[in-house]
Amino acid sequence: MDEKKFGLIGYPLGHTKSPDIHKRLMESSRVFGAYSVYEIKPENLGSEKSQKKLESLDGYNVTIPHKTAIIPLLDKLDKKAALFGAVNTVKNENGRSTGYNTDCEGFLRALRGAGIKLGGRVLVLGSGGVSRMFAFESVLHGADVTIAARNAASALAIKKELKEKTKKDCRIITLSTVGGEYDLIINGTPVGMFPNVDESPLPREIVEKAGAVFDAVYNPEETLLLKYAREAGVKGVNGLSMLVWQAAVAEEIWNGVKFDNAIVDGIIKQL
Repeated sequence: MDEKKFGLIGYPLGHTKSPDIHKRLMESSRVFGAYSVYEIKPENLGSEKSQKKLESLDGYNVTIPHKTAIIPLLDKLDKKAALFGAVNTVKNENGRSTGYNTDCEGFLRALRGAGIKLGGRVLVLGSGGVSRMFAFESVLHGADVTIAARNAASALAIKKELKEKTKKDCRIITLSTVGGEYDLIINGTPVGMFPNVDESPLPREIVEKAGAVFDAVYNPEETLLLKYAREAGVKGVNGLSMLVWQAAVAEEIWNGVKFDNAIVDGIIKQL
């Protein structure tokens, strides 16, 4: 049996957990494959050399800054990738490349695995790419969404895109004016990430009233935001589960395998 070849493209990549995660996922599903890292500068993404390399792979993941730039180079887009205008997974099959977005499904499965329902009043913190995805998935699941961000222009751009693509609306507020109670708080900002571990995007009194908290940050495993939640008895989960789940969904696309909570939870504990 020939070894399948997979990889991650981005620039710069530095330290990434992806090779370790995919190695463990392939071992658990008995897929004979290798996963490598390929740093490709933005100006070289469309070059003949880069294209040949990507075409030689059975599939690959895409990270910053290529998630949007890769789209014109692909033959086809999955519905969610087209909706979000961002690709993080590509499958090469029969000479054709298809782009997918597994961040969204990774997020949903991470919530499901933690026993957190996506719905009700949802507060999304931030207006970057991942916060945009959180806002889209939340409104698609019928949530009443508020986006709290420092960058009003990018938050308003999300609001406009939500209306155009889903016919649904959301509220825009600044991070400094967050108040009230929410069924779910979702942090899509880097606030609280190492080395700034003593920072939280929200004050304790807001977190204590939440139904649940999801923090996309996973270094440290318990951010100050999640510490506030734990101390108040509020259910919380970090971004590591989303990271592993989005990789698991990519493996399902590439190799036709399936993963359950037990396998993913076991990998999370090993990281």
